Amino acid sequence: MALCAALGAPNAAPAARTLFAPCGANGLQCATVNVPLDRSGATPGTVSLHVEELPAPGIPRGVLFLIAGGPGQASAGAFTLGANALDLRSEYPGYTLIAFDPRGTGRSGLLRCPELQADPFAALTRVQALVAKCGTEIGASRDFYSTRDHADDIDAVRRALGVDKIALEGTSYGTQLSVAYALTYPSHVERLILDSVADPAGRDPFALDDLQQMPKGLASLCSGGLCRAATSNFVGELVKLANRMAAHPVAGKVAKQSGGTRTVRATGFDFLGGAVLDSDLNAGLAAELPAAVHAALRGRTRPLLRLVQLDRQTAITSAEDLSMGLFTATVCDDGPFPWAPETPLGQRPGLLAGARSALPKGSTGPFGIWATDLGPAPFCLRWPPQARRPGIGSGPLPNVPVLVFAGERDLRTPATNAAAIAARFPQGRLVTVPGVGHSVLGTDFTGCAQTAVSIWLSGGVPPSRCPRSPMLVNPIGAFPASFATLKPGRTGGVRGRTLAAVAKTVREAAASWAFSLTGFTQVQAIAGPYGGTIRASGTSFVLKGYSTVAGVRISGSLRLYRPEARSPLPARFVGSVRVDGTKAAHGRLAVGASTLSGRLGGRRVHAPA
Repeated sequence: MALCAALGAPNAAPAARTLFAPCGANGLQCATVNVPLDRSGATPGTVSLHVEELPAPGIPRGVLFLIAGGPGQASAGAFTLGANALDLRSEYPGYTLIAFDPRGTGRSGLLRCPELQADPFAALTRVQALVAKCGTEIGASRDFYSTRDHADDIDAVRRALGVDKIALEGTSYGTQLSVAYALTYPSHVERLILDSVADPAGRDPFALDDLQQMPKGLASLCSGGLCRAATSNFVGELVKLANRMAAHPVAGKVAKQSGGTRTVRATGFDFLGGAVLDSDLNAGLAAELPAAVHAALRGRTRPLLRLVQLDRQTAITSAEDLSMGLFTATVCDDGPFPWAPETPLGQRPGLLAGARSALPKGSTGPFGIWATDLGPAPFCLRWPPQARRPGIGSGPLPNVPVLVFAGERDLRTPATNAAAIAARFPQGRLVTVPGVGHSVLGTDFTGCAQTAVSIWLSGGVPPSRCPRSPMLVNPIGAFPASFATLKPGRTGGVRGRTLAAVAKTVREAAASWAFSLTGFTQVQAIAGPYGGTIRASGTSFVLKGYSTVAGVRISGSLRLYRPEARSPLPARFVGSVRVDGTKAAHGRLAVGASTLSGRLGGRRVHAPA
């Protein structure tokens, strides 16, 4: 496999094209591009970038770089060009597609910080200690993983390909990097697709824009009355609960998949920076959060603590999937912070406190000053000092076609970011997608966003707003205080309450199914709120003693309901279950799309599902 060495000078003349070798299905080719660790030349060493190329069949149109997020995701691993060739070639006709692992990720000199990788939801003081340890583990090379370094690497790969201009598609941090490249190398940009836009200047040190815009994103979850069965004021209740938990952390028992219980403790920081933030990607969290918040405010914290624990479990990823070492090295290099890069560690706490105290009233939106801990400044407080280095270029931005996507439910890269970036480009076009959170192109079930890309690539005008995308699973209704508080309906008595409990359990199990599919790492089995397990497999799941209402357990198999005339989303499930438990009327039920029927306590029953 050919190596392209010494591609370090930002304005070097185009080099001869690097030779690629076949390395996968559908014509996938790979190469290694060697780049300097330090482009100033002061620190010796190189980084070998793993580059994958999917050539375009037919009439060539250009070269498109696919840039993953994080920072820390390996783009070659995330996009798997060979396996996804059919879809990708259909979406981007005529484009040769390039995905390479940024320095410090995947097969490009992966950075590993094992303890930080294994404990991303530790208390802030422990995270700060792990960040300091991560800097020591990486060593002196930690100074060379900034967004500017990544942008220079993109240009090195461009030159290794022997092309003058490239198109870029970025998602999340990939948008920050794509715009950074456009500011630094404007003459080499053909067009941009930006999905879920991060500020090219870096995150606010205290996450102020996220905190201010979060209520809008949360309100979008409940648009059209979707949360009315759980709460009439989701945003107000969530804000109240988060601020309360910041002052008085909550702790309680949650069921374990293996049986028994464990104690889970959560602060406002844990809640807001974990389960709440991740609800813009995890469909199960989004479906359960309104009901769990409502219950927690009334002293029933078990459903909420279960979500916090499940989110923690699924947030632990391998370094190969998302390197926390690279994430930390890039974020803590980029800033901006209330201190200079070279500021000694001992001076930083005072500067951090001073910057916090100087924040104007309302800077943190409806949350207390505690919420500023969600920002990168507290996270990077103990990152080792380093010399100042050049940042990204100052532009001007190129006058090229730019398509920008914003999900209205996005909490980590608010829709206002997308609007601001679109406005900075003379040919910028913004497409807003209601009902969608982070990573629009991958989660818009209407297909409108992908159609907008096709229209735009063919020279047409894409829509500025898409229809609301259905959720994978709609928000569930309120968690009952107890079996006795359930309404028995027309059936009456214990049988009626059992039917109501089964209906709630099936809906909540559907949300747990969604959780298992859309977490950062997929899980095969999840414990129910009051015990038992759900095991998901594709579009079906198996329940074993699964309990959402204390004293009622259900076991059985359910599969996705697929109506003939319309979309199966939001998902509903059909099948059959056995019902038992200390409070329940025992028996068997058929679960239909809209009804429950069968025998409970020796009598036939029928009720809405």
